[in-house]
Amino acid sequence: MRDDVSNGILKNTEHDSFDIQFDANKEVHELTEISDLSKRGYQFLKEDKIHEAVECFNKILAIDECNNYALVGMGDAIRKRGVFRDAVVFYQRCLIHHPGNNYALFGLADCYKALNQYHKAIEIWEQYLLHDGKNITVLTRVADAYRKVKDFKHSKEVYLKVLDMEANNPYAIIGLGHLHYDFKEYREALFYWEKMLQPGVTPNKVDIRVLTSIGNCHRKLKTFESGIPFFEQALERDPYNFYALFGLADCYRGLNQSACSLEYWNRILKQDPRNKVILTRAGDAYRALGDYDLAVEYYERALNIEFDIYAVLGLALVDKAKGKYAMAVESLRRLIQQDTRNYRLYLELADCLLNLGEKAQAIEVLEDFQRQDIRNTPIMERLDVLKS
Repeated sequence: MRDDVSNGILKNTEHDSFDIQFDANKEVHELTEISDLSKRGYQFLKEDKIHEAVECFNKILAIDECNNYALVGMGDAIRKRGVFRDAVVFYQRCLIHHPGNNYALFGLADCYKALNQYHKAIEIWEQYLLHDGKNITVLTRVADAYRKVKDFKHSKEVYLKVLDMEANNPYAIIGLGHLHYDFKEYREALFYWEKMLQPGVTPNKVDIRVLTSIGNCHRKLKTFESGIPFFEQALERDPYNFYALFGLADCYRGLNQSACSLEYWNRILKQDPRNKVILTRAGDAYRALGDYDLAVEYYERALNIEFDIYAVLGLALVDKAKGKYAMAVESLRRLIQQDTRNYRLYLELADCLLNLGEKAQAIEVLEDFQRQDIRNTPIMERLDVLKS
Protein backbone atom coordinates (compact mmCIF):
# COMPACT_ATOMS: atom_id res chain seq x y z
CA MET A 1 0.00 0.00 0.00
CA ARG A 2 2.71 2.40 0.97
CA ASP A 3 4.62 1.49 -2.18
CA ASP A 4 1.58 2.33 -4.33
CA VAL A 5 1.10 5.67 -2.62
CA SER A 6 4.78 6.31 -2.78
CA ASN A 7 4.82 5.46 -6.48
CA GLY A 8 1.82 7.75 -7.07
CA ILE A 9 3.48 10.64 -5.34
CA LEU A 10 6.63 10.02 -7.32
CA LYS A 11 4.71 9.96 -10.59
CA ASN A 12 2.86 13.19 -9.75
CA THR A 13 6.10 14.85 -8.75
CA GLU A 14 7.70 13.85 -12.03
CA HIS A 15 4.68 15.21 -13.91
CA ASP A 16 4.76 18.52 -12.01
CA SER A 17 8.48 18.79 -12.60
CA PHE A 18 7.92 18.30 -16.32
CA ASP A 19 5.24 21.03 -16.36
CA ILE A 20 7.51 23.45 -14.51
CA GLN A 21 10.35 22.67 -16.90
CA PHE A 22 8.00 23.11 -19.89
CA ASP A 23 6.73 26.45 -18.57
CA ALA A 24 10.27 27.64 -17.91
CA ASN A 25 11.37 26.71 -21.43
CA LYS A 26 8.32 28.44 -22.90
CA GLU A 27 9.02 31.57 -20.85
CA VAL A 28 12.67 31.65 -21.92
CA HIS A 29 11.61 31.21 -25.56
CA GLU A 30 9.07 34.06 -25.29
CA LEU A 31 11.57 36.36 -23.59
CA THR A 32 14.10 35.66 -26.34
CA GLU A 33 11.47 36.26 -29.02
CA ILE A 34 10.35 39.52 -27.36
CA SER A 35 13.95 40.70 -27.08
CA ASP A 36 14.65 39.96 -30.76
CA LEU A 37 11.41 41.61 -31.92
CA SER A 38 12.10 44.65 -29.75
CA LYS A 39 15.61 45.12 -31.19
CA ARG A 40 14.31 44.74 -34.73
CA GLY A 41 11.40 47.11 -34.09
CA TYR A 42 13.58 49.90 -32.75
CA GLN A 43 16.07 49.40 -35.59
CA PHE A 44 13.20 49.78 -38.07
CA LEU A 45 12.19 52.99 -36.26
CA LYS A 46 15.71 54.39 -36.70
CA GLU A 47 15.49 53.57 -40.41
CA ASP A 48 12.01 55.16 -40.67
CA LYS A 49 10.50 51.83 -41.67
CA ILE A 50 7.37 52.50 -39.66
CA HIS A 51 5.18 49.69 -41.06
CA GLU A 52 7.81 47.04 -40.27
CA ALA A 53 8.36 48.49 -36.77
CA VAL A 54 4.62 48.37 -36.03
CA GLU A 55 4.48 44.71 -37.10
CA CYS A 56 7.28 43.84 -34.66
CA PHE A 57 5.66 45.67 -31.74
CA ASN A 58 2.24 44.13 -32.48
CA LYS A 59 3.81 40.64 -32.30
CA ILE A 60 5.26 41.49 -28.89
CA LEU A 61 1.89 42.77 -27.64
CA ALA A 62 0.25 39.52 -28.79
CA ILE A 63 2.61 37.72 -26.38
CA ASP A 64 2.65 40.34 -23.60
CA GLU A 65 0.01 43.06 -23.86
CA CYS A 66 1.65 45.14 -21.12
CA ASN A 67 5.21 45.08 -22.50
CA ASN A 68 6.69 48.53 -21.94
CA TYR A 69 9.14 48.38 -24.88
CA ALA A 70 6.36 47.49 -27.32
CA LEU A 71 3.90 50.08 -25.97
CA VAL A 72 6.50 52.86 -26.16
CA GLY A 73 7.64 51.59 -29.56
CA MET A 74 4.08 51.70 -30.88
CA GLY A 75 3.69 55.22 -29.49
CA ASP A 76 6.94 56.32 -31.15
CA ALA A 77 5.99 54.73 -34.48
CA ILE A 78 2.54 56.32 -34.57
CA ARG A 79 3.97 59.66 -33.42
CA LYS A 80 6.38 59.52 -36.36
CA ARG A 81 3.37 59.12 -38.63
CA GLY A 82 1.97 62.31 -37.13
CA VAL A 83 -1.13 60.60 -35.67
CA PHE A 84 -0.56 62.09 -32.23
CA ARG A 85 -3.91 61.28 -30.62
CA ASP A 86 -3.45 57.56 -31.33
CA ALA A 87 0.14 57.68 -30.07
CA VAL A 88 -1.10 59.19 -26.79
CA VAL A 89 -3.17 56.01 -26.15
CA PHE A 90 -0.10 53.75 -26.26
CA TYR A 91 2.03 55.99 -24.04
CA GLN A 92 -0.81 56.18 -21.50
CA ARG A 93 -1.23 52.36 -21.56
CA CYS A 94 2.47 52.03 -20.83
CA LEU A 95 2.28 54.48 -17.92
CA ILE A 96 -0.68 52.61 -16.39
CA HIS A 97 1.44 49.44 -16.13
CA HIS A 98 4.85 51.13 -15.78
CA PRO A 99 4.42 54.48 -13.95
CA GLY A 100 7.32 56.86 -14.40
CA ASN A 101 8.62 55.27 -17.62
CA ASN A 102 10.79 58.10 -18.96
CA TYR A 103 10.39 57.19 -22.62
CA ALA A 104 6.61 57.08 -22.34
CA LEU A 105 6.56 60.41 -20.49
CA PHE A 106 8.81 62.02 -23.10
CA GLY A 107 6.73 60.72 -26.01
CA LEU A 108 3.44 61.68 -24.37
CA ALA A 109 4.61 65.22 -23.67
CA ASP A 110 5.83 65.62 -27.26
CA CYS A 111 2.41 64.48 -28.50
CA TYR A 112 0.62 67.04 -26.35
CA LYS A 113 3.02 69.71 -27.64
CA ALA A 114 2.25 68.71 -31.25
CA LEU A 115 -1.48 68.92 -30.43
CA ASN A 116 -0.93 72.45 -29.03
CA GLN A 117 -1.98 71.22 -25.58
CA TYR A 118 0.93 72.98 -23.92
CA HIS A 119 -0.39 72.91 -20.35
CA LYS A 120 -0.67 69.10 -20.52
CA ALA A 121 2.80 68.88 -22.09
CA ILE A 122 4.27 70.95 -19.25
CA GLU A 123 2.59 68.73 -16.64
CA ILE A 124 4.08 65.56 -18.20
CA TRP A 125 7.56 67.07 -18.66
CA GLU A 126 7.51 68.18 -15.02
CA GLN A 127 6.87 64.51 -14.09
CA TYR A 128 9.82 63.50 -16.27
CA LEU A 129 12.09 66.00 -14.54
CA LEU A 130 11.34 64.39 -11.17
CA HIS A 131 13.38 61.41 -12.45
CA ASP A 132 15.92 63.34 -14.54
CA GLY A 133 16.02 66.95 -13.38
CA LYS A 134 19.11 67.91 -15.39
CA ASN A 135 17.95 66.74 -18.80
CA ILE A 136 18.67 69.80 -20.95
CA THR A 137 16.54 68.58 -23.86
CA VAL A 138 13.48 68.32 -21.63
CA LEU A 139 14.20 71.61 -19.86
CA THR A 140 14.31 73.52 -23.15
CA ARG A 141 11.05 71.87 -24.18
CA VAL A 142 9.45 72.97 -20.91
CA ALA A 143 10.70 76.53 -21.45
CA ASP A 144 9.35 76.48 -25.02
CA ALA A 145 5.96 75.30 -23.77
CA TYR A 146 5.81 78.04 -21.13
CA ARG A 147 6.62 80.53 -23.91
CA LYS A 148 3.76 79.20 -26.02
CA VAL A 149 1.28 79.76 -23.18
CA LYS A 150 2.66 83.31 -22.67
CA ASP A 151 4.14 82.53 -19.24
CA PHE A 152 7.12 84.87 -19.54
CA LYS A 153 8.38 84.42 -15.96
CA HIS A 154 8.58 80.60 -15.90
CA SER A 155 9.82 80.38 -19.46
CA LYS A 156 12.72 82.72 -18.78
CA GLU A 157 13.57 80.95 -15.51
CA VAL A 158 13.88 77.57 -17.24
CA TYR A 159 15.87 78.93 -20.21
CA LEU A 160 18.31 80.63 -17.81
CA LYS A 161 18.58 77.40 -15.81
CA VAL A 162 19.69 75.66 -19.01
CA LEU A 163 22.28 78.39 -19.67
CA ASP A 164 23.63 77.93 -16.13
CA MET A 165 24.19 74.26 -16.99
CA GLU A 166 25.45 74.88 -20.54
CA ALA A 167 26.45 78.49 -21.21
CA ASN A 168 26.18 78.39 -25.01
CA ASN A 169 23.17 76.12 -25.42
CA PRO A 170 21.74 77.30 -28.77
CA TYR A 171 18.16 76.19 -28.04
CA ALA A 172 18.01 78.24 -24.85
CA ILE A 173 19.64 81.28 -26.48
CA ILE A 174 17.27 81.17 -29.47
CA GLY A 175 14.32 80.50 -27.17
CA LEU A 176 15.13 83.55 -25.04
CA GLY A 177 15.29 85.61 -28.21
CA HIS A 178 11.83 84.43 -29.26
CA LEU A 179 10.49 84.96 -25.73
CA HIS A 180 11.53 88.62 -25.64
CA TYR A 181 10.42 89.16 -29.25
CA ASP A 182 6.96 87.76 -28.45
CA PHE A 183 6.67 90.29 -25.64
CA LYS A 184 7.86 93.12 -27.94
CA GLU A 185 11.17 93.47 -26.09
CA TYR A 186 13.16 93.75 -29.31
CA ARG A 187 16.45 95.02 -27.89
CA GLU A 188 16.56 92.12 -25.41
CA ALA A 189 15.72 89.70 -28.23
CA LEU A 190 18.62 91.12 -30.24
CA PHE A 191 20.95 90.64 -27.27
CA TYR A 192 20.30 86.89 -27.29
CA TRP A 193 20.07 86.28 -31.04
CA GLU A 194 23.32 88.17 -31.67
CA LYS A 195 25.02 85.71 -29.28
CA MET A 196 24.46 83.08 -31.99
CA LEU A 197 26.86 85.02 -34.23
CA GLN A 198 29.71 84.81 -31.74
CA PRO A 199 32.54 82.34 -32.46
CA GLY A 200 32.19 79.03 -30.64
CA VAL A 201 28.45 79.27 -30.01
CA THR A 202 27.38 77.77 -33.35
CA PRO A 203 29.77 75.10 -34.67
CA ASN A 204 28.41 75.34 -38.23
CA LYS A 205 26.75 78.21 -40.07
CA VAL A 206 24.21 80.11 -38.01
CA ASP A 207 20.63 79.05 -38.78
CA ILE A 208 18.99 81.20 -41.48
CA ARG A 209 16.05 81.77 -39.10
CA VAL A 210 18.39 83.50 -36.66
CA LEU A 211 19.48 85.90 -39.43
CA THR A 212 15.89 86.78 -40.37
CA SER A 213 14.97 87.10 -36.68
CA ILE A 214 17.77 89.62 -36.10
CA GLY A 215 16.64 91.47 -39.21
CA ASN A 216 13.06 91.51 -37.92
CA CYS A 217 14.18 93.06 -34.61
CA HIS A 218 15.77 95.91 -36.56
CA ARG A 219 12.55 96.28 -38.57
CA LYS A 220 10.53 96.59 -35.37
CA LEU A 221 13.04 99.04 -33.90
CA LYS A 222 12.98 100.98 -37.22
CA THR A 223 16.77 100.63 -37.51
CA PHE A 224 16.21 99.55 -41.10
CA GLU A 225 19.76 100.06 -42.38
CA SER A 226 21.08 97.70 -39.68
CA GLY A 227 18.53 95.04 -40.61
CA ILE A 228 19.30 94.93 -44.34
CA PRO A 229 22.65 93.02 -44.12
CA PHE A 230 21.04 90.17 -42.15
CA PHE A 231 18.23 89.72 -44.65
CA GLU A 232 20.81 89.86 -47.47
CA GLN A 233 22.86 87.10 -45.81
CA ALA A 234 19.73 84.97 -45.50
CA LEU A 235 18.89 85.58 -49.16
CA GLU A 236 22.39 84.52 -50.25
CA ARG A 237 21.67 81.12 -48.73
CA ASP A 238 18.09 80.85 -49.96
CA PRO A 239 17.15 83.21 -52.84
CA TYR A 240 13.45 82.34 -52.42
CA ASN A 241 13.18 82.75 -48.65
CA PHE A 242 9.92 84.65 -48.03
CA TYR A 243 11.02 86.18 -44.72
CA ALA A 244 14.27 87.50 -46.20
CA LEU A 245 12.49 88.95 -49.26
CA PHE A 246 9.74 90.51 -47.13
CA GLY A 247 12.28 91.87 -44.64
CA LEU A 248 14.35 93.56 -47.35
CA ALA A 249 11.28 95.01 -49.05
CA ASP A 250 9.95 96.36 -45.76
CA CYS A 251 13.31 97.82 -44.71
CA TYR A 252 13.60 99.71 -48.01
CA ARG A 253 9.97 100.80 -47.58
CA GLY A 254 10.89 102.15 -44.13
CA LEU A 255 13.80 104.03 -45.69
CA ASN A 256 11.42 105.48 -48.33
CA GLN A 257 13.40 103.75 -51.09
CA SER A 258 10.34 102.60 -53.03
CA ALA A 259 12.21 101.45 -56.14
CA CYS A 260 14.37 99.10 -54.04
CA SER A 261 11.39 97.79 -52.09
CA LEU A 262 9.54 97.06 -55.38
CA GLU A 263 12.28 94.70 -56.49
CA TYR A 264 11.61 92.43 -53.52
CA TRP A 265 7.81 92.81 -53.46
CA ASN A 266 7.76 91.65 -57.08
CA ARG A 267 10.13 88.76 -56.35
CA ILE A 268 7.66 87.54 -53.74
CA LEU A 269 4.78 87.94 -56.22
CA LYS A 270 6.58 85.72 -58.74
CA GLN A 271 6.28 82.92 -56.18
CA ASP A 272 2.89 83.93 -54.78
CA PRO A 273 1.00 86.08 -57.32
CA ARG A 274 -2.25 86.04 -55.29
CA ASN A 275 -0.82 87.41 -52.05
CA LYS A 276 -3.09 90.43 -51.49
CA VAL A 277 -0.91 91.94 -48.75
CA ILE A 278 2.12 91.99 -51.04
CA LEU A 279 0.05 93.26 -53.99
CA THR A 280 -1.08 96.18 -51.83
CA ARG A 281 2.47 96.91 -50.67
CA ALA A 282 3.68 96.87 -54.28
CA GLY A 283 0.80 99.21 -55.20
CA ASP A 284 1.94 101.59 -52.45
CA ALA A 285 5.47 101.56 -53.89
CA TYR A 286 4.25 102.33 -57.43
CA ARG A 287 2.07 105.14 -56.02
CA ALA A 288 5.05 106.60 -54.12
CA LEU A 289 7.00 106.56 -57.39
CA GLY A 290 4.16 108.39 -59.17
CA ASP A 291 3.28 105.42 -61.41
CA TYR A 292 -0.45 105.63 -60.70
CA ASP A 293 -1.61 103.33 -63.47
CA LEU A 294 0.46 100.43 -62.16
CA ALA A 295 -0.51 101.30 -58.59
CA VAL A 296 -4.21 101.03 -59.51
CA GLU A 297 -3.57 97.75 -61.33
CA TYR A 298 -1.95 96.18 -58.23
CA TYR A 299 -4.63 97.49 -55.83
CA GLU A 300 -7.36 96.09 -58.07
CA ARG A 301 -5.59 92.75 -58.32
CA ALA A 302 -5.60 92.62 -54.51
CA LEU A 303 -9.30 93.50 -54.34
CA ASN A 304 -10.15 90.83 -56.93
CA ILE A 305 -8.81 88.28 -54.44
CA GLU A 306 -10.55 89.63 -51.34
CA PHE A 307 -11.56 92.95 -49.80
CA ASP A 308 -8.54 94.74 -48.35
CA ILE A 309 -8.88 98.03 -46.52
CA TYR A 310 -5.36 99.13 -47.49
CA ALA A 311 -5.97 98.46 -51.18
CA VAL A 312 -9.11 100.66 -51.05
CA LEU A 313 -7.12 103.28 -49.13
CA GLY A 314 -4.43 103.09 -51.82
CA LEU A 315 -7.01 103.77 -54.55
CA ALA A 316 -8.34 106.73 -52.55
CA LEU A 317 -4.81 108.12 -52.21
CA VAL A 318 -4.28 107.77 -55.96
CA ASP A 319 -7.45 109.86 -56.46
CA LYS A 320 -6.12 112.38 -53.94
CA ALA A 321 -2.73 112.54 -55.74
CA LYS A 322 -4.56 113.16 -59.03
CA GLY A 323 -6.59 115.98 -57.46
CA LYS A 324 -9.85 113.99 -57.43
CA TYR A 325 -10.57 115.02 -53.86
CA ALA A 326 -14.34 114.46 -53.89
CA MET A 327 -13.90 110.83 -55.01
CA ALA A 328 -11.21 110.32 -52.36
CA VAL A 329 -13.51 111.80 -49.67
CA GLU A 330 -16.29 109.39 -50.62
CA SER A 331 -13.97 106.36 -50.38
CA LEU A 332 -12.40 107.48 -47.10
CA ARG A 333 -15.77 108.07 -45.43
CA ARG A 334 -16.82 104.50 -46.33
CA LEU A 335 -13.56 103.14 -44.93
CA ILE A 336 -14.02 105.01 -41.64
CA GLN A 337 -17.42 103.34 -41.23
CA GLN A 338 -15.62 99.97 -41.39
CA ASP A 339 -12.59 100.93 -39.27
CA THR A 340 -13.55 103.73 -36.88
CA ARG A 341 -10.28 103.62 -34.91
CA ASN A 342 -7.80 103.94 -37.79
CA TYR A 343 -6.37 107.42 -37.25
CA ARG A 344 -4.70 107.55 -40.67
CA LEU A 345 -8.08 107.48 -42.43
CA TYR A 346 -9.18 110.58 -40.50
CA LEU A 347 -5.96 112.46 -41.32
CA GLU A 348 -6.27 111.68 -45.04
CA LEU A 349 -9.96 112.61 -45.07
CA ALA A 350 -9.27 115.91 -43.28
CA ASP A 351 -6.52 116.68 -45.80
CA CYS A 352 -8.86 116.04 -48.75
CA LEU A 353 -11.53 118.25 -47.19
CA LEU A 354 -9.00 121.06 -46.74
CA ASN A 355 -8.11 120.79 -50.41
CA LEU A 356 -11.80 121.20 -51.18
CA GLY A 357 -11.86 124.34 -48.98
CA GLU A 358 -13.90 122.65 -46.24
CA LYS A 359 -11.83 123.59 -43.19
CA ALA A 360 -14.71 123.35 -40.71
CA GLN A 361 -15.55 119.83 -41.92
CA ALA A 362 -11.88 118.83 -41.65
CA ILE A 363 -11.80 119.96 -38.00
CA GLU A 364 -15.05 118.12 -37.32
CA VAL A 365 -13.62 114.87 -38.77
CA LEU A 366 -10.57 115.05 -36.49
CA GLU A 367 -12.75 115.86 -33.48
CA ASP A 368 -14.91 112.82 -34.31
CA PHE A 369 -11.82 110.69 -33.86
CA GLN A 370 -11.01 112.34 -30.52
CA ARG A 371 -14.51 111.64 -29.21
CA GLN A 372 -13.52 107.96 -29.07
CA ASP A 373 -11.18 108.83 -26.15
CA ILE A 374 -8.12 107.71 -28.11
CA ARG A 375 -5.02 109.79 -27.51
CA ASN A 376 -3.20 110.19 -30.81
CA THR A 377 -0.36 112.67 -31.27
CA PRO A 378 -0.66 113.19 -35.09
CA ILE A 379 -4.41 113.91 -34.75
CA MET A 380 -3.84 116.36 -31.86
CA GLU A 381 -1.03 118.17 -33.70
CA ARG A 382 -3.13 118.49 -36.88
CA LEU A 383 -6.07 119.87 -34.91
CA ASP A 384 -3.86 122.42 -33.16
CA VAL A 385 -2.56 123.65 -36.52
CA LEU A 386 -6.08 123.92 -38.00
CA LYS A 387 -7.57 125.65 -34.98
CA SER A 388 -4.74 128.16 -34.70
